[in-house]
Amino acid sequence: MFGNMDLNALFSEVNKKAKEIQEDSSNKEFTIKSGGGLIKLTVNGKGEAVDLSIDDSLLEDKDSLQILLLSCISDAYKMVEDSKKSMALEMLGGMNIFGQK
Repeated sequence: MFGNMDLNALFSEVNKKAKEIQEDSSNKEFTIKSGGGLIKLTVNGKGEAVDLSIDDSLLEDKDSLQILLLSCISDAYKMVEDSKKSMALEMLGGMNIFGQK
């Protein structure tokens, strides 16, 4: 079904697409809000936090602050992972893996 040249070309294309996805992912930013916007967390596509804003009203309520921060962080990780999955599916959908026309 696949010859050596076909597999080499396929692996090369997959590798190229994976690098493109990694670059695109690094450049994306996601902003997540918790507590009706009392906490805003911005992460990049790598899952790195790049900005955090906490409303002053939460500074006196440690328990609420902790709960909202955990919620925001969890949502951020989920958003980054969903984006990676979506980009991977998009990549596979755009490739002609089985030589179909």
